[in-house]
Amino acid sequence: MNRLLCPVLFLLLTLLCPASDFTLSLSEIGPRVSSSHPSLKAARLAVEEARGRHLAAGRLSNPTAGTEYQNEDRVSPSALMFSIDQSFPVTRRLSLEKKLTSQLVSAAELEVRDAERRMISEAQSLAVQILALNQQRALRVEQTALATRLSEFVKGRADAGELSALDSAQAQVDAQRLRMEARKLETETVSLLGTIKPMLGLTPGDQLILKGDLLPLTIPGNSADWSQRADYQLAQTKAAAAETDVNLAIQNKWQDLSAGIFAAHEEQQGTPTGFAGFRMSIPLPLWNQNQGEIAEKAASAERARLESAALTQTILSEAETARKEMLAQASLASETRDKLLPLVIEQTSKLERAYENGQTDLLTVLRAREQRLQMNAAALEAVRDFHLA
Repeated sequence: MNRLLCPVLFLLLTLLCPASDFTLSLSEIGPRVSSSHPSLKAARLAVEEARGRHLAAGRLSNPTAGTEYQNEDRVSPSALMFSIDQSFPVTRRLSLEKKLTSQLVSAAELEVRDAERRMISEAQSLAVQILALNQQRALRVEQTALATRLSEFVKGRADAGELSALDSAQAQVDAQRLRMEARKLETETVSLLGTIKPMLGLTPGDQLILKGDLLPLTIPGNSADWSQRADYQLAQTKAAAAETDVNLAIQNKWQDLSAGIFAAHEEQQGTPTGFAGFRMSIPLPLWNQNQGEIAEKAASAERARLESAALTQTILSEAETARKEMLAQASLASETRDKLLPLVIEQTSKLERAYENGQTDLLTVLRAREQRLQMNAAALEAVRDFHLA
């Protein structure tokens, strides 16, 4: 019964939610992730939570209203008393609470920006790999066409008795090998597409097509302001919030004072009287001066400061390493494409003509073609690694 029910449910879901086709370029990946990534939609709610806490912070506690009643006896009159009491901070605790929650709102916003930056980077890396695989597969398809033509040529010459039948079989094996490599690359592409789709807010049934090629190899300048990175600004904001938290802990050494007014109506043996007054209660920090919380917050502030300093060094190191890697990959791609590949193509063409004239063997031609394929693949891999860096 379950085996029959599952295909039926799948068919119904397919009919109710038809798949859509999406065509995106590499430059469109970032905006799409920013607007459609499910995790980012959930993360943005953390900002609203922080804003809610900021809205409630820095306010006086609600006043307390009280009433008391006492029956008349031989000693005491009947009495009905009303009172209103309000607590007030004797320090600037409320302003510090407001400042702290404002800093935490900024931290929440920066956390979302940093998460968005990392998710966009991850999605763009996947897109770069997919585009590179598409180019690698196109290269294999081109090589397969060349190998197929060579196979047909060799087969025709072998049928005419001019070439060995072994050469014909070897040429067919080489063409089939290239087809298998193209299919393997296609399988890897399908796997990467399955990974990137959820990041773009797409369902498994949606068709995603990445258009265009990888961008030109352009080395970024040294004038980029890395201090605008969300993770660095987040670390700075957390350090500032930790300092505010230390000051708040120091202010919390003094608890709130309480002030109130009261009024009472008394009556004894039919004679009414009454009174009103003012009262105040001031807590004294004699036994608990909040030293434990102050020490804890001070340690947290120092940790946040050190983490911010460590992140600075990490960012500088990562940026310099990535820049050097980009320079190396760009040099490798340029050297391969502009110097080595033309020589290999020229040599391969000469060997193919020599083979057609019976001046060399098929194995030499296939080895030259393999070298040409490796050079093309190496250049594409260098371009891919440049963009990943």
